[in-house]
This record gives sequence, C-alpha cells and structure tokens, in this order.
Amino acid sequence: MAGLGDYTGTVSKAKDLEVRLQRTEQQLRLFQKVSRFMVRDMSLQEVLQGIVAMVVEFTECDSCLVYLCDRDHLVLCASNSQNESQIGRVRLKLNEGLTGWVARERRLLAISREAYKDPRFKHFGELQEDSFESFLSAPVIARNRVVGVINVQYRQAHQHSGGEMELLTTLGEQVGCALALARIEPQILASINHAELVLSSFVPTGTASAGARARP
Repeated sequence: MAGLGDYTGTVSKAKDLEVRLQRTEQQLRLFQKVSRFMVRDMSLQEVLQGIVAMVVEFTECDSCLVYLCDRDHLVLCASNSQNESQIGRVRLKLNEGLTGWVARERRLLAISREAYKDPRFKHFGELQEDSFESFLSAPVIARNRVVGVINVQYRQAHQHSGGEMELLTTLGEQVGCALALARIEPQILASINHAELVLSSFVPTGTASAGARARP
C-alpha cells in the first residue's frame, strides 16, 4: 500500500509540474504578443486596447483598465468595458484611490476580496468595477518613472498567485516601453544612427583606472 501511495504522489507532482509548465509557456506567448504589438505601426490607443484584450483573455479577469498620468492626475485610457464614453473622462488624483496609491508608491497591490472596503478605495459610481471583489494593480514604468497604472479585477474573490503578480508587473514595464516608443516619430526613428547612439556612451573596461594611474 505504501508503494501505491508513493506512486500516486509522484503522478500528482508530475501533473502539477505539467500544469505549471503550460502556464509558463502561455505567459511567454503573451509577452511575445505584446512585444509584437510594440513594434508594429499602430496607434498607441490600438496597442493599449490590444494589450488589454490579451490580458483579459489570459487571466480570465472581468476587467482590465489602463490609467495614464496627466500631470497630477491619472486618466482612464484603455478598458475592456463596452462603455467607451468612460475613456478619457474617468480621472483621479494621484492621492486618490487604490490606483493612485499604486502610482505614488510605485508598488504592486493585490487584494483578494472586498477591495471596495479598503480605506484607500475611491468610489466612482459610474464604473461597474466599484463593486468588484478582487483587485490587482501594477505601476506602468517608463525609464524608471511611473507613467500610469494597469489594473486587473474580478467580480468574485480571487487569490492572486505569484505568477499573476509577476505577469502584471512585467506587463506594466512593457506598456511603459510602448509609451516611450510612441513619443518617437517614425521618420526620426529611421534617421537615428543607433550604433553611434550606443557607442557614444561606451567606456571600455579599464579606461578610467588607466587614466587614473597616468596622472602625476
């Protein structure tokens, strides 16, 4: 009987490992798809909406919202919601709500249930997400600066895994890269001498120490 138990445990571990491997492969494909969005000739709104759609499909969440900074405010710029009138109209200050907290603190925030009872929560009234149970949010980072926030929410309680947290953190960084690229006009990008751009700041290893030794 002990042998049967060992066999059952081994099979269970093997299945668990297979599921984790499949999930990792799915995450890799998601990151690849996002990267391809970033290199295509698309408007930034199309890129953001495409990323939102892929996040919803991958996480099976009920809501994905992307807020971007406008001076001291965060503005809703992309959503999987069918109500397009909210885009550009829903705004909050950096000192308001869970989303504002994420932007100010530059930190991931995960709440598995009753997010609307958190003292930092801001009620909008016009967003269906006001009544959603779980909340996962990561800052959007571009060149080490917070330029927005990406939120994933579920209607029901949801325990966020470490993989989901890492996923959203990486997506926040990818969205930040997309925003940085969007500021460069295609004709300017084509005219840049990329090799010169890199090599102009290149300092060969040992140069500084050699120079120091050469001083009298």
